[in-house]
Amino acid sequence: MSSLSDRQRMREDEVLRGNAKLATSASSRGTLTRLLTDWSFTSRVVRYLVHLPVRMETEDRRVLEQVIFPYFGTLPTMHSVLFVGCDWYTRHYPQTYFRGKDYWTIDPASGQRKFAGKQHIVGALERLDDFFPPERFDLIVCNGVYGFGLDTREQCERAFDLCQSRLKSGGHFVFGWDDVPARTPVPLTEIASLQRLPAFPFPPLGSSRYVTNTPYRHTYDFYRKSST
Repeated sequence: MSSLSDRQRMREDEVLRGNAKLATSASSRGTLTRLLTDWSFTSRVVRYLVHLPVRMETEDRRVLEQVIFPYFGTLPTMHSVLFVGCDWYTRHYPQTYFRGKDYWTIDPASGQRKFAGKQHIVGALERLDDFFPPERFDLIVCNGVYGFGLDTREQCERAFDLCQSRLKSGGHFVFGWDDVPARTPVPLTEIASLQRLPAFPFPPLGSSRYVTNTPYRHTYDFYRKSST
């Protein structure tokens, strides 16, 4: 026969298990409630499923989509664009910001193809010469790639050198990066190929460098290839 203390412990265990089930149930109901009442989240999910634009609600993405893209998208000399790196939040870029342009994307991961433009290359930026001839693009946007794939000095030197050579005379290079130690594998001031590109004072922001108000200090640098 079980002792009184044993029976008491069994009852306490049953109570604890019951409380755990109630807590789990309450948490699940709370999560479901938040999903059902967070219309912004629900709207983004629905828009993504039906292939409509879905915007990331971060300051660096706002600057890119509401300041940088509109400026370049309306330039009369802007005809050909290369966007480096693809993800779910970039899928709408061709139609939303560069409709009617000769728009290309490149990403080394084959799985990112579903987020790319119709004209897409599966390949690394430092192999750009395998896919495009010199003087090919009016604009190259390299955002969130340095420190996320471009991680060595050799990669950076070659990638930025090829970006410069693939820009047309007077073409623009937009470089977005996180100014935090974990995402700056090579000091940018030590990358010679990047230093050879002339800085471009971006009119809407009044500077060739703009640091967004984000914890990771996402920074946009603007360059323009010299006209010949």
